[in-house]
Amino acid sequence: MKDQIYQIQIVLRGSKPKIWRRILIPSDFPLFDLHEVIQISMGWKNSHLHQFEKDNTYYILKTEGDVFWDERNKIDYKGLKVSDLLTKKHDKITYQYDFGDRWEHDIFLEELVEVDPKIIYPFCVDGKMSCPPEDCGGIHGYNEIMAILKNPEHKYYENYKDWLDEDFDPEYFNKDEVNKKLHD
Repeated sequence: MKDQIYQIQIVLRGSKPKIWRRILIPSDFPLFDLHEVIQISMGWKNSHLHQFEKDNTYYILKTEGDVFWDERNKIDYKGLKVSDLLTKKHDKITYQYDFGDRWEHDIFLEELVEVDPKIIYPFCVDGKMSCPPEDCGGIHGYNEIMAILKNPEHKYYENYKDWLDEDFDPEYFNKDEVNKKLHD
C-alpha cells in the first residue's frame, strides 16, 4: 500500500444541508494525524476528547494513569495507521469529537488514487458548509440555532445572534484556507 493515496469524505452526521470535506491522505497516515486533519478541515478547535469507531470497537489514545480505561471494545490507537481501519473502497469509520456535544463524523474511503507529485498531502479537494460553533449542544442544538436565526421574531433570535461570532456564515467554506492551515 506504499505510495497509495486515499480519497476520503468526512461527513458531519445529522447535518442538513450536509457539512462535509473531501480529503486526500497517504494510506499509511497515522490515525492521530487523521484526527488533526479532521479538526483543521472541519474547523474544530481541538478542545475536547475524541475517538474513532469501527465495528463496535473504539480506538482511543490511552493516557498514562487513565483510571477509567476499560479494555473491553477499546484499543489504544497509538501507532495505528488509517490503512489499519480503512482497507478497501467504501469502508467506513466514525470519528466522534466532544463526548458532551457528541459530534459524529462518518469517514468513507471513496477512492484509491495515484500519488500526484505536485500535491502536498494531506490535501483538501472540496467541501461544503461551515463547521458549527463549539459547545452549541451538538448537531441538534446547532440545527435549532440555525432555525431560530431564520426567524428574527423568535424570542431567542438576538441571544443567538450575539452568541455567534460576528462573521459566522453557515454556508461558508474555502478549501484554499483549509489547505493553508493543513500545511502551516
